[in-house]
Amino acid sequence: MRIIVEHALRQNWERLFSYALRLSGNRDGAADLLQSCATKALAASPPEDAERIRAWLFAILRNIWIDEHRRGAVNAAAAEEALEDEQWRRDDRMIAVITVRQALERLDQPYREIVELVDLAGFRYGEAADILGVPVGTVMSRLSRARLLLLNAIEGGSVRPFAARQRKRASD
Repeated sequence: MRIIVEHALRQNWERLFSYALRLSGNRDGAADLLQSCATKALAASPPEDAERIRAWLFAILRNIWIDEHRRGAVNAAAAEEALEDEQWRRDDRMIAVITVRQALERLDQPYREIVELVDLAGFRYGEAADILGVPVGTVMSRLSRARLLLLNAIEGGSVRPFAARQRKRASD
């Protein structure tokens, strides 16, 4: 049986390639389709009627193209959704940055400074204490108070980000 399929592939190779080229629209895609078709045909049992083998090969080629086309459409939809989700995350980060910056501007200098050093610049309490020339306990209590004031400033501000579910419904 394999010999029959090999013979049919050799006889119809050019026509199969032309058909694959029309389906895929490019030579590389056509070559990939034809390779998949040959692999699948060689692994399958051909029709018993020798006259039907040619149509069988073309059907295999077409079915592979349809499967890949569908798979590509599903992948494109998933990629588009991932891109949209990434855009929302980027927007959320931007809103958060703007909101925090606005709220920081409302804090008094000692509180703004401690938040900038510890939370934004990433200094440890001891390092912040050395920079400011104050005891570590002062850094800890000032930071606690600054975070509370920052939270109050954000909550009292006019910019309030939507929850992710609400925003998605609004855009649908």
